[in-house]
Amino acid sequence: MGMAWSSAPIPCTYTKTFGVGVRGLENCGLSCCINALLQSFAATTELQELLNRWQPSEESHDHNVPLELKRALEAMKDNKQDRPHQDFLECLHYNKVCRLMQHDADEVFHTILNLIQKQMSDQQTATAITNLYKIEVEGCCRCSECKNEHCVPNFFLSFPLHLPERTSTLEDCMKMFFECQKLEGSEAFYCGRCEKKTPSVQGYRLVSLPSILCFNLKRVRKTSSYPKKLNLKVSFPETINLSEILPEEHPQLSQSRYRLYAVIVHVGTAMCGHYTAYIYSTDRQWYYIDDSHTSRVSWEAVQETYGGRELFSHTAYMLLYRTLNTEAA
Repeated sequence: MGMAWSSAPIPCTYTKTFGVGVRGLENCGLSCCINALLQSFAATTELQELLNRWQPSEESHDHNVPLELKRALEAMKDNKQDRPHQDFLECLHYNKVCRLMQHDADEVFHTILNLIQKQMSDQQTATAITNLYKIEVEGCCRCSECKNEHCVPNFFLSFPLHLPERTSTLEDCMKMFFECQKLEGSEAFYCGRCEKKTPSVQGYRLVSLPSILCFNLKRVRKTSSYPKKLNLKVSFPETINLSEILPEEHPQLSQSRYRLYAVIVHVGTAMCGHYTAYIYSTDRQWYYIDDSHTSRVSWEAVQETYGGRELFSHTAYMLLYRTLNTEAA
């Protein structure tokens, strides 16, 4: 995905702080991707609680990502600090998320979580942070002849949802993710029981869901010449119940009802663009945050990011939901 344009794509009211727990962040040299992600982290109170309980040890070194993230999220609450994320940006640059370069928001999201796991001295807290987002699945392949099944555990920190080449919904994308594929001919799978390659069926099976459920709408498709961004319409709801969308996948799971609280938005092409964010704040209002610009908006404004319009329209790229099991629906 593309990186930032220095100018705002649409006019907004300029303000550093707007509403409860919402403030803008200055674009420090094409930092819109990280700015948008920081807004989503700031809205994830579960993450902040874990970071606040963490007491960094003396072994925490310079350019420590979890430490600088903890400091940045705390500094964002202080209206007097003009650039509360400056040290975090420099820390990421040292850890090879280079400044003044294009970045993909989902890739940076994974990089930050992986660096937290690697660099945090308290591994129990690091694991708890990973588990906030950890989607456990099994990759299974079943022989069509003897019915022998081979399963391998796997996990995602965000659901990588490929888009069908038509108008669709988040529900459609989820169902497509769990559709089984037939492996035949040259793609046949070797069956240990049959001791030969046999026609097989391959797919994912859901094992467990996290309290923070992140979806990555894979809007970039590689072509023979250059990457192409898909502006296809993908609608998504404010609340979802995965037990209704995928009843066969997890009837035993307790966590299935979620509410949307952050949308990372991309505008532009696959090679160049800009990231912004919509945040559902603690005052139960939606806010649009474009670097330093913030404004209170309606749910209808968030729905404008479904896509399906002109080339340079705002399209949702990452969706973050939190479980409703522990809060009122």
